[in-house]
Amino acid sequence: MSNFKKYWDEELETMSREEVKAYQLKLLKETLEFSYNRSPYYKQAFDKAGVAPGDLKSLEDLKKFPTINKQILRERQQAIPDFGDIACVPEEEMVYMSASSGSTGVPTASPFTAQDFEDFQDFEARLFWSSGMRPTDRYCHALNFTLFVGGPDVIGAQKVGALSIWAGAIPSERLLQILEQWKATVTWTTPSYAWYLGETAKEHGIDPAKDLAVKKIFVAGEPGGSIPETREAIEQLWGAEVYDYYGLSDIFGACAGMCEEREGLHWAEDHILVEVIDPDTGEEVAEGERGELVLTSLKKKARPLIRFRTADIVSYTTEKCRCGRTSMRLHGIHGRLDDMLIIKGVNVFPSDIEAIIRNNKDMTGEYRLRVSEKKHMTHLVVEAEHGRHIAANQLAELGGSIQKECMKIVGIKPEIKLVNPGELPRATHKAKRVIDERQLG
Repeated sequence: MSNFKKYWDEELETMSREEVKAYQLKLLKETLEFSYNRSPYYKQAFDKAGVAPGDLKSLEDLKKFPTINKQILRERQQAIPDFGDIACVPEEEMVYMSASSGSTGVPTASPFTAQDFEDFQDFEARLFWSSGMRPTDRYCHALNFTLFVGGPDVIGAQKVGALSIWAGAIPSERLLQILEQWKATVTWTTPSYAWYLGETAKEHGIDPAKDLAVKKIFVAGEPGGSIPETREAIEQLWGAEVYDYYGLSDIFGACAGMCEEREGLHWAEDHILVEVIDPDTGEEVAEGERGELVLTSLKKKARPLIRFRTADIVSYTTEKCRCGRTSMRLHGIHGRLDDMLIIKGVNVFPSDIEAIIRNNKDMTGEYRLRVSEKKHMTHLVVEAEHGRHIAANQLAELGGSIQKECMKIVGIKPEIKLVNPGELPRATHKAKRVIDERQLG
């Protein structure tokens, strides 16, 4: 390993915060000008807000410009098929498109020019390198290739020089066979599926920690990768290090990820400008505080996004990492605005409950939240599997301890319903953790 360089792009990864901001300002001015001149939507939106590209003199001036969100992307795509009037290039210049999963609505396309795609994969290679992937690795790409923006990221692994196995979303037994036969050292999936796959391996007589060669697992798509209790549970199961990544199809695959220090997710600040705002007031929050992630693409030409409200709740730091990289680091994704529950005035994210369940050695780690209305008040039930070693006469005490922990950490006292091991459904992609029965009637 010592024969390899430390950074993928040392100049970009170690520039000072002042240099980062100066570089971002230059790119942001170009992006605003390009978008205003090329996109009918942005011209109309800027004019309506009374702003023009020339009004941007500093990064702080960006808050004068209007935000955009997923609903607007869908509406413009439906109004002007196939790519909407936010797109800034003709289809002849588009070489690739991904599409959102549609889990929160109608799937929306995300087009790329050839340069957009090259920038995308170069950053994936940079992320992989920072996480310790090297040409000596065998990388098994276990993400869905069907329209999913994470599919092409395998090309980033090839840019690194790793032997890349294009597995994709295949039956668990087949994936385990590939991991075993080809002795893959690195793989990438969701936290839920990493847990499910490890459990499935044990059911088939395979001990992931002893019988497989996987030493690094990249995870994305759910908050679990940045929840220490969840990460540690997966690591113990696999005997491997877990690295959390964050991405969204609307700009490009993974745009933030953990380096080998694993103290937050390094952001692609030369490609995307980050704001973290109070979702109610729109004002920026301080470092370390939770707020909504708002993103502005700085280089993408096919469909630039300016002040895109992600609905993801994050916190961040700009302190220099021990690895020497100077980019902003996310402390992880704490949850989503549309997953957030308000229970007796308290904001509750599934990730908060997950940390409690995964940290309890008397639980399997699987859980689900049920929300209902009782006497005009929101009622929360936490369904969680107890461990096989727990006897029936121990359930009441265990449930009570979880309830107390919820009160201590989250500030609410939910109803706890303990179920038998294996009773809750396992996820092979993104786990559905909240069942809102208020919306079913």
